[in-house]
Amino acid sequence: MKAALLQKERIHLGGDRFVDVVIWAVPAPVTPSLHRFKYHLAYVVNETCVVRYDNERGKGDHKHRNGVEMVYAFTTLDKLIDDFWADVAQWSG
Repeated sequence: MKAALLQKERIHLGGDRFVDVVIWAVPAPVTPSLHRFKYHLAYVVNETCVVRYDNERGKGDHKHRNGVEMVYAFTTLDKLIDDFWADVAQWSG
């Protein structure tokens, strides 16, 4: 299986705010993640990323909120997207 792009979009939220979403199905987990997805979800305000969820080799699933990185417990893509949008809502009030 080759990597397959599942979603790639930029969602403009008005003014200087947007969300970037990129999700791939990959043939093997990106260690130390245990699932077969590679993802990057980012909320950007005034050219600054204030919320980001991603998984990268060596770090695994994690999120960043206002410059602070913390572990993220990935369960499903739907839950990932819901959690990300909940953080965006908290940030944007």
